[in-house]
Amino acid sequence: MNLKAFDNEEYISLETYRKTGVAIATPVWFAEKDGVFYIYSVADAGKVKRIRNNPTVRIAPCQFRGELKGDWVDATARIVTGPDEDRSHDLLDRKYGWKKKIGTWYSRLIGRQRTVIAITPLKA
Repeated sequence: MNLKAFDNEEYISLETYRKTGVAIATPVWFAEKDGVFYIYSVADAGKVKRIRNNPTVRIAPCQFRGELKGDWVDATARIVTGPDEDRSHDLLDRKYGWKKKIGTWYSRLIGRQRTVIAITPLKA
C-alpha cells in the first residue's frame, strides 16, 4: 500500500456505505499523521451516520469536486472523542489555516456540532 499518493493533496474522496450497500463518495479536507487520516464533519452528516453503522470505508486522493486523482485504498473509520479530537482539529487547523478557522468560528456561531473521524488504511 502506497500512501505517498496522498502527499501534498488538499482533498480525499471518502467512500462510505449505506445499509443497503450503496457506496457514497464525498470529497473532504484531511490531515494525516502517522498513517492515520483525520477529517471533520458536521456531527449529524450522512457520512457520520454511515460510519457509525459500518466502519468500512475507502479513500482516494481527489480534486475539489470529487474527481479521483489516484487509486482507492481500503480503510476503517472511527469517531474520535476526547483529547484526541482536539489534537485532530489542531492538525487540520495547521494544514488549512484561516479557511478551517473561519469554518470553526461559523459552526460555533450557529451552534453546529462537529465531529472528527479517524481513517486507518488497511495493510495490503
